[in-house]
Amino acid sequence: MEAAKDVFRQFTPGKIHAEYKSGHDPVTEADRALDVILREKLLRPGEGWLSEESADDLSRLECERVWVVDPLDGTREFVEGVPEFCVSIALVERGQPIAGGICNPATNEVFLGAKDSGVAYNGARVSISQRKSLRDAVVLASRSEVRRGEWEQFRNAPFKIQPTGSVAYKLARVSAGLADATFTLNPKHEWDIAAGAALILAAGGYVQTLSSALVLNRDNVLLDGLIACGLNLKDELTEFLANYIHAEEKMTEKSVSPTRPD
Repeated sequence: MEAAKDVFRQFTPGKIHAEYKSGHDPVTEADRALDVILREKLLRPGEGWLSEESADDLSRLECERVWVVDPLDGTREFVEGVPEFCVSIALVERGQPIAGGICNPATNEVFLGAKDSGVAYNGARVSISQRKSLRDAVVLASRSEVRRGEWEQFRNAPFKIQPTGSVAYKLARVSAGLADATFTLNPKHEWDIAAGAALILAAGGYVQTLSSALVLNRDNVLLDGLIACGLNLKDELTEFLANYIHAEEKMTEKSVSPTRPD
């Protein structure tokens, strides 16, 4: 993480040029510089590598251990100068995230966790939320999704919606008990969620995709969405979201179904 912080010191959030990849996702010189230094510091012989900013080498599928990295999650916030961006690093073993590290250099927050070892927030041991009801729970929402109006459907939900940038940062905050839950009904890549999922699991929480248990280092690295919370909220949150997920699935089916002739 210190090497990543050194890279960040070379750039000023809100004052950096961004290019745009297909899908209108921004990328900066900082993204690329971080990818290079993380690969240099982390990767060892026999390990695989999956990063948003590296060409995908499918030989990783044959590796027992794989680093799944987003060098700069929340690039949009970084470009805008919003202090909600981070470095996201996960170690995945046989498809399961076993360790994660997330660092927000703008706020000097570091979240570290590993299987059977719990989670530390800035060096202090923390616990995931023990809240038992969605009423008044703090749920972190994608800032971009809120801007697009996608959370309007949850306006009358029993929980409090808190817009926050960076998928990884949201998951990290939930793992440390700084919020109660987060979810997205939109597809996310493995590098978006791997480190955060490792932290949630290390903290004793619950995380899964919208349709199945979480398995990483797959051929197709796009997941259909994500739900994460403390175990006490698992049943209520998944039940609450079920109708919305089914509605999304029906809309998708309708959009891809062939048009009937008149």
